[in-house]
Amino acid sequence: MHFPIEYVVIAGLMVLVILFLMSVFANMYRKAGPHQALVVYGMRKTRIIKGGGTFIWPVVESYRELSLQLMSFDVAPQQDLYTVQGVAVTVEAVAQIKVKSDPESITTAAEQFLTKSDSERDGLIRLVMEGHLRGIIGQLSVEQIVKEPEMVGDRVRATCADDMNKMGLEVISFTIKEIRDKNDYITNMGRPDIARIKRDADIAAAEAERDTVIKRAEATRAAAVATAQADQERVLAQTLSAAKQAESTRDLEIKKAQYLETTKKQQAQADKAYDIQTNIMQQQVVAEAVKVRQVEKEHEVKVQEAEILRREKELIATVLKQAEVDRQRIETLAAAERARRIAEAEGAAGAIRAQGEAEAEIILKKGEAEAKAMNVKAEAYKEWNQAAVVDKLITGLPEIMRALASPLANVDKITIVSTGNGASSGMHKITGDMTEMAAQIPALFETLSGMKMSELLGKVRTIGSKDADGQGENKSAKE
Repeated sequence: MHFPIEYVVIAGLMVLVILFLMSVFANMYRKAGPHQALVVYGMRKTRIIKGGGTFIWPVVESYRELSLQLMSFDVAPQQDLYTVQGVAVTVEAVAQIKVKSDPESITTAAEQFLTKSDSERDGLIRLVMEGHLRGIIGQLSVEQIVKEPEMVGDRVRATCADDMNKMGLEVISFTIKEIRDKNDYITNMGRPDIARIKRDADIAAAEAERDTVIKRAEATRAAAVATAQADQERVLAQTLSAAKQAESTRDLEIKKAQYLETTKKQQAQADKAYDIQTNIMQQQVVAEAVKVRQVEKEHEVKVQEAEILRREKELIATVLKQAEVDRQRIETLAAAERARRIAEAEGAAGAIRAQGEAEAEIILKKGEAEAKAMNVKAEAYKEWNQAAVVDKLITGLPEIMRALASPLANVDKITIVSTGNGASSGMHKITGDMTEMAAQIPALFETLSGMKMSELLGKVRTIGSKDADGQGENKSAKE
């Protein structure tokens, strides 16, 4: 399909015209964001476009952009500000200001600042803010400014509100950054408070330390009490545990003993029952054996009776005569043996009798000899004089002294400690003691016999008085 060339050219031209018109209309249409406003002025008078768009006709209309964003700048007067007390201070603040969003305020702000630069606008606003700040500071004391900066900002914001409205602006915030003075008034103003605060801090620290010491002591005491209680509970628990263990051990031993006793009883009963059953079985076995033996005996008796009958007949037939002969022979031999034994017994009895008579005669002779010896000894004692008695006593002393000294024979060693004083010290002390013991022999004799030694010796003939005593005795005998 072929189009004429004229149509193609016309279509192309129409497309170009459309594109040109679209470009023109695009350049004529202006848009305003939410952070700005378009101030359109011209043939259709002044219009405010915010957050939208409009056509700007060339030649007959024009527009200007006005920012609605927040403006922040420093408010720091170069000259000192004087307080109500006459103290010169330097104040630095920060102000946040923006154009109001209503059309009237935007129109007013456009009238005031649309032909000015940002620096010129900020200078005008700063001058207004510094003037109002100077007036506010002059009405306040240093203490109020330092201690209540928010109050200062609120008063500046309230004071500037009318002037800012006249310019289509509003003060969002006004903040005091720094307050200084050349005379150290602010520094000295804080010293009493610092001293008071330091004093309060020291007091609080001391009280805290005191409370800490008290709490620590209470905690230590509580810990000691808790430790003591824990120790007591531990000892009590150990005691109770030991008691429980002892009771458990005792119960276990008792149960073991009871079980052992029951076991032994049952074992004894079982053993006894076994023995009884064994005895019963043995008795039954013995009874059966006795019965069998009895039957055997009965059979044996019958056999023996038959044998006896047979033997009797045999003895009667063959042995009776020979037995009679043997009986006579045996009786003869027995009589001879009896006679022999009687003779031997009579001989033995005679021998024993003769031996007894001889021994009795010997004893009699021995007694007579001893009696005669005693008589002779008595006669001899009668003939003793003082010399004989003294000799007997003296010859008997060694035996007595040996008996007295016999305990010393069992002593292995004697250690003598002597000071050398007197003749009775050292080894002489032992011999002296033995002499004193020997001197006590007459007293011992008198105690045992009941006779005094002097009287006994007085009855003994003196030496050389034999004849006189003999004559005296004969004379006494005659009388």
